[in-house]
Amino acid sequence: MADNKLYDVLGVSRSASDADIRRSYRKLAKECHPDKNPAAGDKFKEISFAYEILTDPQKREIYDRYGMKGLQEGGDNSFAGAEDLFGHFFGGGGPFGGLFGGFGGGGLRHAQRRGPRRGENTVHRLKVSLEDLYNGKVSKLQLSKNTICTACGGEGGPAGALQPCRTCSGRGIKITITQLGPGMVQQMQSRCPDCDGEGEVINERDRCQVCMGRKVTPQTKLLEVHVDKGMKDEQRITFRGEGDQMPGVEPGDVIIVLQEKPHEVFQRSGSDLMMKHTVTLTEALCGFTTVVKHLDGRNLVIKHPPGAVLVPGCVRGIEKEGMPLFKNPFEKGDLYVRIEVEFPENYFAPEAKLRELEAILGGRPAAAPIPSDVEEVNMSDFHESSGAGGSRGQYCDDDDDHPHMGGQHVQCAHQ
Repeated sequence: MADNKLYDVLGVSRSASDADIRRSYRKLAKECHPDKNPAAGDKFKEISFAYEILTDPQKREIYDRYGMKGLQEGGDNSFAGAEDLFGHFFGGGGPFGGLFGGFGGGGLRHAQRRGPRRGENTVHRLKVSLEDLYNGKVSKLQLSKNTICTACGGEGGPAGALQPCRTCSGRGIKITITQLGPGMVQQMQSRCPDCDGEGEVINERDRCQVCMGRKVTPQTKLLEVHVDKGMKDEQRITFRGEGDQMPGVEPGDVIIVLQEKPHEVFQRSGSDLMMKHTVTLTEALCGFTTVVKHLDGRNLVIKHPPGAVLVPGCVRGIEKEGMPLFKNPFEKGDLYVRIEVEFPENYFAPEAKLRELEAILGGRPAAAPIPSDVEEVNMSDFHESSGAGGSRGQYCDDDDDHPHMGGQHVQCAHQ
C-alpha cells in the first residue's frame, strides 16, 4: 500500500509538481510558523520535514517506492539531517507518532541515534544588579536575527528557480576519499562550498529582490526578559525557537545568561547575604545603633546592647533578611553582619584616667618577674617587607656596599 502521509501533511497529491509542493509549503509555513502561531509549533515541524523529503528528488523517489522505512533503511548520508527528527517524533508518543507509525522496531532504534536538524542557539549575557535579583525586574533586550523572507517564502526566488547543486548532487555535503594505503581509504564529509550545504543553487537573475536569494532577511525583535526574584548569577533564561530561521530548519533558542554585578555593601552566598560593618572601639565595648538600607529600599535598624563585647571579625546574624528563594519569594535566607573594630591610633589621657579605664576593663594580669640580667629595648613601628630574609630588609639602609638579602630590592621610607 502506498505511503501518502507526507503528501497529506502538505495537502498535495502524489503527482504534485515541485512548484505545487513549494507553493503549498509556503502557505502552510506562514500559517503555522511559531512566530505567528505559537500553538502550531509541532505542525510547523511536520510540514518542514515533509517539505525537506519531497523537494529532494532522490529522497522523494525512495519514499514513493518504499515509504519512510525505505528512506531510513537506505543508509543514505543525505538523509542524515532528517533522521534526527525520528527521535523527536517517537520520543514518548509525541504528535508525530501517527504520522510515522509504520516504522519497525529495528529502524526506530537506528533513527533515534541522531538528534533533530536544528539551528544553533544564540547566547546573550545580561548584566543585572543585586537589587534586580532581590526585587525582580523585566528587562527589554533588542535582538537582531534572520527570519524567513516573506516575499519569496524562503525560496530565494520564484517557483522553479532553485536547481540542485551540481557539485554535491543536491546533498549539501561533499565527500572526499583519500587513499591511506593498500586496501585502506579515509572518507571525509564536509559542507558543500558551492551551495553552502543547502543542496540547491539559484541563478543571480532569478534571485528574490528582497532577500537577494539568501532566503532570509534581518529582523529586529524586542524580547522581554523576566528576571524573577531569587535568580542567581549565571542562571539561564531560555526563549524557545527565537534563534535565526532557515527554511526546513527548526530555529534554535535564544539563551539569556544573567551576570551579577558587584555590590558596594552586600555579597551573596546562595540564599544568604553578607555585609561588613565597622564600629569604633567604644561601640564594640558600649553597644551601638546603626541604620542599614536594604536592597528593597527598607531601612533596617541594627542594635547591639552595651556590655556585650564585640571582638574583631565576629559575625552576627539576622534571620529572614537574606535573598528571596527562587520560585518561592516569600521565603528568604539570612543576613550576616561581619563586625570590624576600628582601634584608635593613639590614646593620650592623664595617668589617673588610664588607671580608671584599666579598672573598668578588669585590671592587668599579674606581671611576670624580671630577672636581674636583662637588656632594655624599645619597640618601633614595623613595616612589612616583600623581602625573603629577616629584619634587615625592613629598615632603611643607605650603604650601597651591602646588597639586599633575598635578591629583591626593598624601598625604604626616610623619616
